[in-house]
Amino acid sequence: MDNAGPTLFERIIAREIPAAVVYEDDRFIAIRDIAPKAPIHLLVIPKKVTARVDEIEDAEEMGQLWLTAVKVARQHAADYRLAVNCGPGGGQVVFHTHIHVLAGWENGPDSDT
Repeated sequence: MDNAGPTLFERIIAREIPAAVVYEDDRFIAIRDIAPKAPIHLLVIPKKVTARVDEIEDAEEMGQLWLTAVKVARQHAADYRLAVNCGPGGGQVVFHTHIHVLAGWENGPDSDT
């Protein structure tokens, strides 16, 4: 991982890079993914930086992350998928912990709609 500067998400949080913000509080921000993999694809991002979700050791911090992801998901869809990519081998591209909220399929994620 390159520690040369702020992560993409830190720059979004600082409003250096524009993003479609759908939720924000003092600890988290949620944005629309710019390359959606579902009709609804949001990213729930903690403002406190950890590179990977498995670096979060505090139960309260981890719980608040997941509770916020559920809250954001429920604001946008009745049914949804929450996903976390952890490390390059797990598909993680931005090394700042985030949860993907995926939803909006009529007949589930494996359908053509």
